[in-house]
Amino acid sequence: MTSPRSEARTARGRTPSRGERQVDGERTRAALLDAALDEFTAKGFAGARVRDIATRAGVSKDLVAYHFGGKDGLYLAVQEAWLRREDTFSDPDLPLTELVARYLRDALTDPRPLRLLLWRGLTDPDHAPPDADPEAEDLTATRARQQHGELPDDIEPAMLRLLLLAAVAAPVAFPDTTVRLFGTSLDDPSFEERYLQGLRGLLAHLSSAAATSAQ
Repeated sequence: MTSPRSEARTARGRTPSRGERQVDGERTRAALLDAALDEFTAKGFAGARVRDIATRAGVSKDLVAYHFGGKDGLYLAVQEAWLRREDTFSDPDLPLTELVARYLRDALTDPRPLRLLLWRGLTDPDHAPPDADPEAEDLTATRARQQHGELPDDIEPAMLRLLLLAAVAAPVAFPDTTVRLFGTSLDDPSFEERYLQGLRGLLAHLSSAAATSAQ
């Protein structure tokens, strides 16, 4: 297997230029981030090993320290990559049904970030992995939706946010139960539409309750 680090050299039979080395380094980082997401998702932060991550990425384990400073830095980089990915589809100005639909599609397309979040929730707080976003959750958008009638204003915003997260995460957190309940696999295209239709129905009931309470 040709590693990202040696790819340019072996392909051209010469020492790569500075620009080629930069591209090579970016490939190595990308390979390590993807491999780390796989390993952290499968084993949690405590169970994942730098050597296994490097082997999965096809590079020397020394490159983890070179690019990320070690296991902690790599985990933080994985989190930051997810936050950048989230920015590509999350827009607080979208209708709530569309926003929830985007989160659901992303979770079903690649469930690894949600599984990483589940691992974090199962970890003893005294041994929690590093956190790239340690600040308290900003509930401003949820409160705005309450004010605009999308969500009932007599329910704690934190409760509403947690319930929506749980609704999106449920198929990933409980895949076996989901299959038994819906009678189809999660990768069946019909499941996404059926589950999303159910979520839209729940959100419609919430909006209706919000409209009723406003009268």
